Amino acid sequence: MKIVADENIPFAVEAFGRLGEVVTVKGRTINRDMIRDADALIVRSVTRVNAELLDGTAVRFVGTATIGVDHVDVEYLRGRAIGFASAPGSNANSVAEYVVAALLVLARRGLHGQDARATFRLEGMTIGVVGVGNVGSRVVRKAEALGMKVLQNDPPLQRQTGDLRFLPLEALLDADILTFHVPLTRRGPDATHHMINDRLLSRLKPGTILINTSRGAVADSEAVLRAVESGRLGGLVLDVFEKEPNISSALVERADIATPHIAGYSYDGKVNGTLIVYRAACEFLGRPIEWSPKDAMPEPPYPRVTARSNWDDEDALRDLVLTIYDIEADDQRMRKILELPPAEQGPYFDHLRRTYPLRREFQNTCVQIGSVAPSLRAKIAGVGFRV
Repeated sequence: MKIVADENIPFAVEAFGRLGEVVTVKGRTINRDMIRDADALIVRSVTRVNAELLDGTAVRFVGTATIGVDHVDVEYLRGRAIGFASAPGSNANSVAEYVVAALLVLARRGLHGQDARATFRLEGMTIGVVGVGNVGSRVVRKAEALGMKVLQNDPPLQRQTGDLRFLPLEALLDADILTFHVPLTRRGPDATHHMINDRLLSRLKPGTILINTSRGAVADSEAVLRAVESGRLGGLVLDVFEKEPNISSALVERADIATPHIAGYSYDGKVNGTLIVYRAACEFLGRPIEWSPKDAMPEPPYPRVTARSNWDDEDALRDLVLTIYDIEADDQRMRKILELPPAEQGPYFDHLRRTYPLRREFQNTCVQIGSVAPSLRAKIAGVGFRV
């Protein structure tokens, strides 16, 4: 077999090499000629998989090592009897940890519109979580562990379960923080394309913190920019942008935290994606599962750290979280895009993703707590550390 895989998929050669010859290439360069004689194609979100790409090729299995599938024409694959697999939930914990890190940073920096950007505490604040699937449900649990009041919105889940905890979107508009974890869909009653628009933003209470880690086109870029410039938003965190990699530099400049679509880029999350798709490929092809990343994972940079027992809970937790995941470093690297001419900004965005540094999830770090307060112990464990 011949398998073409995005070079940004960890262990692609080690895993799929059990099935045949693996050729790794840049995801954005994948074209029909490159895969004409390939049996399988393994991608990430930067490759659009549709009739234009696959017609006339030998491809009989497509896998995307991502939780989202808006870049794949699934109906086309089904009509051609081409096997397909995605990796739902693979990097959900990574995204949830990103949200925790972002909130802790914003709490230290303070909100726009306040005198001297006074700091605030997350405990007791209200966060609205839009989309409560694999990612959103983890955000809910971590936010509750931080002592926040959580409001949840997920119309499909509400209809499916009848659970009263899933509220109409209007019930979330008075929240202090609004974070989006929805798939990108353009049709139907729950379409999410540009759901963050002028109408929604105008109904938020002044000073709301807005977070988007789902897909760039869930937000109308111009509407978000107007909301920031008008002073309506107290904070803005963007990991995703419309028209990636050719993104709005104005939004990067005005966001409090801007990163290049890497919220789900923990090494653990990416390897989970590889494993899920590899297993699905084996099942489709009738081959035994012979590869596991268990013994190949690198040691975490911080296997053991000590909590500061003489600090406020949130300060001590912030110190732990930013030791393991320095989200501000991601933001600083992203802001260098503002120094580049427009023609170089897109390639730099992709460069940041391709060369993203090793980041392990909180679960790989054991925290020694000593005599810390029970409340801090609960927060440390609640966001995912081993205690």
